[in-house]
Amino acid sequence: MSFVMPVLNERDYLERAVASTLAQEVDGPVELVLALGPSSDGTTELARAIAAGDDRIALVDNPDADIPVGLNAAIRASRFPTIVRVDAHSELTPGYTKRALATLDRTRAANVGGVMRADGRAPFQRAVAAAYNSPIGLGGGAYHGGTEETDAESAYLGVMRRSVLDEVGLFDETLRRGEDWELNLRIRAAGYRVIFDPALSVTYWPRESWSRLLRQFLATGRWRGELVRRYGARNSARFFAPPALVGFIAAAAGTGLLRIAGPFSRAGTLLAGAILIPVALYAIVVAAYAVARRPASLRERLWSIAVIPTMHIAWGAGFIAGVARGARDTIDTSRLDGRNTPLP
Repeated sequence: MSFVMPVLNERDYLERAVASTLAQEVDGPVELVLALGPSSDGTTELARAIAAGDDRIALVDNPDADIPVGLNAAIRASRFPTIVRVDAHSELTPGYTKRALATLDRTRAANVGGVMRADGRAPFQRAVAAAYNSPIGLGGGAYHGGTEETDAESAYLGVMRRSVLDEVGLFDETLRRGEDWELNLRIRAAGYRVIFDPALSVTYWPRESWSRLLRQFLATGRWRGELVRRYGARNSARFFAPPALVGFIAAAAGTGLLRIAGPFSRAGTLLAGAILIPVALYAIVVAAYAVARRPASLRERLWSIAVIPTMHIAWGAGFIAGVARGARDTIDTSRLDGRNTPLP
């Protein structure tokens, strides 16, 4: 069993991620290959110290910090026929790998994934985690809360057959985000199954500050726009909801400025009202979600009012830019600036 993990500025999370990985109970030998990006918070030194104490851990370099490049380097350096992708910002639950292997064999799938269970430490991160776990936050994809085993368009992280990865060509190194969705698209196009199993669960720790969340979602949205440019209608319709929201907000702001400049005709007033209705409904839904959260502190609820629109608007704005101009060299800078600084 080969676990592969890209790592960049994860000093606060790496030890627990590695421990949860190596604690997995599987039949046969296990290895963990860490692809080390150019961290600035001491992560590389920590990784080397951990690896020095455990011969199951191998290290490879990922100097450009691109996730698909690091994943491919780790896969090429691995030795075993099953690949388990692990995120340094996550923790595998006990029994995850054993269950995934059973599902992989039973369904004869090429890739199996489960539920991303976001969690948080400080109020801000808990607000982000709640948004991740809610259909309101990330649009209701299966791995954010599905309850039935089913064929899926993609898988969170994934437990994959090495033979299939070799056949379809590993991760696309021209993508900096969305590489998992694109890989699973090729897996399915080659005639293999991708399975979502709700019994599999991974704890994910979201970004710890508003600025990092904003940068993450801008970059992610832009790369989704790039994927739309490349693959068109094969992208899910739900990906178009955030850019539609941005369009309505921009239109509402424009009509507001026009209203200030001069009176509207009756038809113009009706049109302005029609534009404002979706924006008003969205604001009501976000406020109702924040108020209804149980259990949650007042600070978490207030953060929710900021977090949900940040995720949607940043992602939607990035998406529009990506469709219009492509992602080009867009990178997710939310983990490039050193040590984590959680908000209160």
